[in-house]
Amino acid sequence: MPDLPYRPNVGICLFNAEGLVFAGRAYANPFGWPDPEIFAEGADWALPQGGIDANEDIVTAARRELWEETGVTSAALIAVTQEWWSYDFPVRGARIHKLHPFRGQRQRWVAFRFTGEESEITVAATHTEEPPEFLEWRWRPLAELPSVAPLHRRQQYARVVSAFEDVGPA
Repeated sequence: MPDLPYRPNVGICLFNAEGLVFAGRAYANPFGWPDPEIFAEGADWALPQGGIDANEDIVTAARRELWEETGVTSAALIAVTQEWWSYDFPVRGARIHKLHPFRGQRQRWVAFRFTGEESEITVAATHTEEPPEFLEWRWRPLAELPSVAPLHRRQQYARVVSAFEDVGPA
């Protein structure tokens, strides 16, 4: 896998007015996820994220992915990380997942403040031809995300916590 490229990707932290962050519980999809070796019970909560399309800037990609995975369009930009952070896919996961041509993901992260009504959040609905990403969602403290995240994303989420730990209530 070391010779495979990283997929350009954007991750999203959506903060509510109280300073909590949107987290979704991974949904089982046709590729066999959540895989118990990757998503342990209680370690299956994730932040929205997705690929960056050709000629798409970071914030545009983040807004598109946020809508595709959550239905949210009511979001005010707070911050964007300047650095690219990478993580590798688990070996087994890379073989069974649709992103098998990639070693992992190279990400920039975007923080938004949710400005809509909670009824706007529709994780069960699919806004694309892809299966839904999340089975359910909840607002969670940012600091707890690394402990409830899939094992292969925990270091990445620790970076996200450091980057956005100063974002508080509106």
